[in-house]
Amino acid sequence: MKQQNITRTKGITLILIGSILWGVSGAVAQYVFQKQHVSVEWLTAVRLLISGILLLAFSYRKEGKHVWEVWKNKKDALNLTLFGILGMLPLQYSFLAGIQHGNAATATVLQFLGPAVITCYLAIRSKRLPTFKEVSTVFLAVLGTFFLVTRGDIHSLSISGWALFWGLASAFALAFYTLQPYTLLQKWGANIVVGWGMLVAGLAFSFIHPPWEIEGQWSFPTYAGVTFIIIFGTLVAFYFYLESLRYLSASETSLLTSAEPLSAAFLSVIWLGVTLDFVQWLGAFCIISTIFILAAKKREIKEINC
Repeated sequence: MKQQNITRTKGITLILIGSILWGVSGAVAQYVFQKQHVSVEWLTAVRLLISGILLLAFSYRKEGKHVWEVWKNKKDALNLTLFGILGMLPLQYSFLAGIQHGNAATATVLQFLGPAVITCYLAIRSKRLPTFKEVSTVFLAVLGTFFLVTRGDIHSLSISGWALFWGLASAFALAFYTLQPYTLLQKWGANIVVGWGMLVAGLAFSFIHPPWEIEGQWSFPTYAGVTFIIIFGTLVAFYFYLESLRYLSASETSLLTSAEPLSAAFLSVIWLGVTLDFVQWLGAFCIISTIFILAAKKREIKEINC
């Protein structure tokens, strides 16, 4: 029991740190998009390519030629390719596009319909009704998103239609990203899976937007912002996120990332001048409160592999 508590604490620590870095990088991304005019397409390609190469280099130094073994198994190679193209790439691009068309705070909160998608999927897949706590967390996530997007007025949106579209897209991408690589993570570990996933996604997106087609106003703040997004907001945050899946269930991990919108909203308001009214803050509180519901959970949800 003591060892189980230690591993659970490790998982919670990993996902909270990763989520905060994710939220901070969202605010930094808003800055480089709206103030320095860096394109979403370029940043998506470059952050995936560089982060993937760095993580694989780290993995090679630690594990040697084992890094390449995943491609020798046809099933694992196919699943890894699907993870990169259908999981990593859509999540990265849709999240950044949501920031560009809206702001970091609303983009990160909209992404948190992802846990609701995951919870519903797992319940349907296992042919059972969701528990009261699962229903509660899903309800709070949906209610909080409604408050944030509409300010409580169902007849109007406080964000653009494109911001809403990309936010919802990132929620479904998050669900796939969380559930699909479960078996790969157990077999190969987060370093190899995330590294190859990023590199595959970056190479695929390079055919759409070559990384050498650079846009934007480049100065020291731009270089610093892009570097932070690539190293901490991508490499470190995504690694911590998937590594936490070794210690927590996919539902728990997804819900604990509620620390992300808190950090994104805080920086957006303090640094970038984004205004959130009382109803929107209430929505953020509803979503973040799922952390406390989840922390009180006494048993693990048995995961159903894709």
